Amino acid sequence: MPGWDDGVMTSVPEDSRVWPAVRYDGQPVAEDDPRATTVVVRRPGTTGWEYLVLHRAHEGPDYAGDWAWTAPAGARLPGEPIEPAALRELAEESGIVDVAIWAVDLSSECAVFAAEVEPDQEVVLDAEHDRYEWLPVDEAVARMLPASVAEQVRGVDLVPSVRFRFRPMTLDDLPAVAERLSQPHVRPWFDPQTHTLEQLQQRYGDRIRGESATTRMWVVEVDGSPVGQVQDYRVGDEPDFAEINLPDAVGIDYALTDPGLIGHGLGTRMLWRFLRDVIWVDYDATQVVAAPAVDNIASLRTLEKVGFVADRQLEGPGSTRHVLSVLDLTRLFG
Repeated sequence: MPGWDDGVMTSVPEDSRVWPAVRYDGQPVAEDDPRATTVVVRRPGTTGWEYLVLHRAHEGPDYAGDWAWTAPAGARLPGEPIEPAALRELAEESGIVDVAIWAVDLSSECAVFAAEVEPDQEVVLDAEHDRYEWLPVDEAVARMLPASVAEQVRGVDLVPSVRFRFRPMTLDDLPAVAERLSQPHVRPWFDPQTHTLEQLQQRYGDRIRGESATTRMWVVEVDGSPVGQVQDYRVGDEPDFAEINLPDAVGIDYALTDPGLIGHGLGTRMLWRFLRDVIWVDYDATQVVAAPAVDNIASLRTLEKVGFVADRQLEGPGSTRHVLSVLDLTRLFG
């Protein structure tokens, strides 16, 4: 199956692709994953989302077929932060700038992002491409290469168009928080001592009133409706986390508690926005840590998709095992 890199087509399977040392323009390619970035761009159409595909310019028989379509993509430069690399390639290949992207899956050799644009978004091609089209999801998937990215388009198509807002939690929020934490998909992963309203008032009260200088509590909203919660804190300010030995890191805990939003990729999108718009802005830290239970597979996968790397296991309350996952903010954002 043909694959791609920045200006070089290959015919080897994706799992055995050999990346070149330089891009088509002579610039070096990063030696660490992700070696490349892709941005899946969608716009509203008359019958659903339409996806931007670019056709590679004809440079020999490997480019002649009508199959040579990709999303805006290209190799990452050595030491280049991942998000800026994706934004650079998006601008170079499509002329699209000043758009917010979100992480779809950053865990493989090609980091996949997504973006939404207006129906009248202008596209300006570079020399690598000779035409573009906006296609419905099935047709875009059928044409797009590599196949791993094409399949990610189907996942993006399931993600609703939402805007997350993170507002400070208040005492008045606690009854609703208690109700949301009782949801079957949430309850097993939270401390059993924080399930009732009384327990939440005792556990979160100082934090909400600002009497605890270490932890901030947030309500996650979509279109004005609460759908989850997040908290953040400086690890060095929490004596219980001394064994992590990352005192300057920021710790986070999170939950998308609305059952109607589960299974649509919104957990990844929510966590990305919180990292990008809150943690990266409010802290001077270079690392973020989270520690889900070892059997909380969904949470661990969400962390992996936004760039966290599993570091080691920790023992929690009741001998529960947790996976310490660490994110390098500077590698992600610059």
